Amino acid sequence: PQGTAGELLLRALEDLSELDFKKFRDALVHGDLQGRCCIPWGRLEKADWMDTKNLMLDFYGGEAALDVAIAVFERIQLRNAAALLRESREKDYRRNYKKAIRQAYSCIKDQNARVGDNVSLNARYSKLVIVNKHRDEEQREHEIMAMGRRHAEIMKEQASASIAVGELFKPGPDGWTPKVVVLLGAAGVGKTMTARKIMLDWASDKVFAEFDYVFYIHCREGNLLTSQASMADLITQCCPSSSPPLTEMLGQPERLLFVIDGFDELRFSFDRPQSELCSQAWEKRPVEITLSSLFRRRLLPESSLLVTTRPAALQKLGKCLECERYAEILGFSEAERKECFHRFFENAEQAAAAFQFVRGNETLFTMCLVPIVCWIVCTVMKQQLGRTGGLAQSPKTTTGIYILYLSALLRSLSGQLKRGMPGLLRRLCCLAADGIWKQKVLFEEKEVQGYALDQREALPLLLNEHLFQKDISCVSTYSFIHLSFQEFFAALFYLLEDEGEAWEPPASPTRDVKELLDSYDNSRNYFMLTVRFLFGLLNKERRREPEEEMGCKIAPRIRQELLAWLQNSQKTALALLTQETAVIRELEVCHCLYELQDEHFVAAALDPFTGVYLRGLNLNRFDQMVLSFSVKNFPKLESLDLGHCSFLSRTRNRMHLFFVFREKQQEEGQHSPIHLLCQALGKSGCKLKTLRLWRCCLTEVSCGALAAVLPASPSLTELHLGDNELGDGGVRRLSEGLRDPACRLQTLR
Repeated sequence: PQGTAGELLLRALEDLSELDFKKFRDALVHGDLQGRCCIPWGRLEKADWMDTKNLMLDFYGGEAALDVAIAVFERIQLRNAAALLRESREKDYRRNYKKAIRQAYSCIKDQNARVGDNVSLNARYSKLVIVNKHRDEEQREHEIMAMGRRHAEIMKEQASASIAVGELFKPGPDGWTPKVVVLLGAAGVGKTMTARKIMLDWASDKVFAEFDYVFYIHCREGNLLTSQASMADLITQCCPSSSPPLTEMLGQPERLLFVIDGFDELRFSFDRPQSELCSQAWEKRPVEITLSSLFRRRLLPESSLLVTTRPAALQKLGKCLECERYAEILGFSEAERKECFHRFFENAEQAAAAFQFVRGNETLFTMCLVPIVCWIVCTVMKQQLGRTGGLAQSPKTTTGIYILYLSALLRSLSGQLKRGMPGLLRRLCCLAADGIWKQKVLFEEKEVQGYALDQREALPLLLNEHLFQKDISCVSTYSFIHLSFQEFFAALFYLLEDEGEAWEPPASPTRDVKELLDSYDNSRNYFMLTVRFLFGLLNKERRREPEEEMGCKIAPRIRQELLAWLQNSQKTALALLTQETAVIRELEVCHCLYELQDEHFVAAALDPFTGVYLRGLNLNRFDQMVLSFSVKNFPKLESLDLGHCSFLSRTRNRMHLFFVFREKQQEEGQHSPIHLLCQALGKSGCKLKTLRLWRCCLTEVSCGALAAVLPASPSLTELHLGDNELGDGGVRRLSEGLRDPACRLQTLR
């Protein structure tokens, strides 16, 4: 602001001696002012400090007046005065920059698009569990659900595994301070909200005091930048003022932190040779080159980077970035989920009622560890609380939750808008599927218009609008509320009936679901949730509500294709080589079947199989439910091999974070980590012959449930429990089952 620049300039002039002030005015008349015009001597001859300051502001403007003053100080050999003004200006700018960041990041859009209000980030943000993660522990993992695949390290470290955001750039045990930190997290787990909270907390002097400037760059916006830009240009775009003190900023790169949010959304290629990279911050190059140079540390190598990404992009990231510390957002702990409900509802009575309802449904509650799902569940609960009858029967699956949420949104539409909804929805599904195939989450306005999506009243319910700076103008772009919603609509694309609509999409993938399934086989991460939704949408009960609300016909025509694909999906090269094609080797098969919630279909799908072989998985409560659902409906199950798997359970102890907890040794029954599995085996009626649970971290508390399985499964002849810590008490409990006359066990290891 000109007023602030004037104050800095006046203070600098007041510090000059009478002789130096005269030299200063003379230089303004006769000096080389970097191409700027000189002020006539007649205007300056009798000017005092105040007059000179005002003349300079009138002639040059605020920031340029400071540039001129610094140049003049150096010209008349007053280098100390130049340095002091430069430092004061930079401090003042930093103070204003932080103020602007606080204003920009203090509020977020309420994701309930029907309301559309902004809410306080501090009021809505709930603490997330973040743990140190080492690159070599895990190369690939599930993207979307983050339902507990990666908990072994937390089990070892327990509460000490969780680190605060402010510790991400602190020295490690070896004293080494990282310059590059990668913050991993599945979709919807809170990466962007955490990045925005980091910006707000830094600007509020709560974290990262070691950095003078923190710049936020979202990779979605980077995709839209087609012109050339230097690093200085990108920094300027991050700044509220058009004239940031770039020289001072770039003069101390070790005091700069770049928050790169959503690396996985970049569509750039990073296989550039070193010779194409740039090393000068002022050098204008294609944005792709500039960002690649920053990532590969050719540009501003002394600066620090905090990069957020989905785990599936780690391989791509590893090609252009040498990361020094990995951390992973795991989601909400149990205590934070409760806090999230109270923050969302504000009304304490409603929050308590909704939380207790969800807490009683283990599946729903488990899914709430992912913030985006927690928000969806809260939204649905809030809408149901306002309906006659209160909290209705809740869905058990992710698909069910998303259908309920979508139906609730569409219920608010007027009759006229509802009549146009079937066509709008089909076109929206085309857009979603096209984006999934192209790995695209941001759509420019012309693309949205190309799909005839122009219902301004209905569209904001389903799409978020963003305004991005592109070159010298602003463009409107759209995205689905969240990537998982795009994947939901992409699944609907394969199921919605056309009903003779006279509209041709500009470009859309084929509706042959076999192509989707083939691509899923080759790229598991990207299509995983879409395929789960395909199974979930085949459930007859679940289809009924959106058909009534949207007036669309959802045809289960792909039922047989999904059945055939699922059965063939386990015929991998390894399975064919070992001639073990009748074995389920992927838990994802069980996840797909669980979404469908159709016991007859599950039995038909599993009919060709006789075994389950899973290795080294950390099975959280939701995974256990999913696995147990399949086991219970597995008609010909003979062998269940879960070697080296961990059965994670829940606790009410806040200190043990994120489903990694100690069970009290004396607790039995439902508190056993393998209670659900044993319960399913007891009800399955299958002819199980072999059960392998070696090295599964089982303790005495599991032996009661196992002892009950032995007489309930008279066909069971072989049980492997090696490398567990059953203890003497556990062996005694197991012996009770072995002594039962109905037990036919022949081998115990």
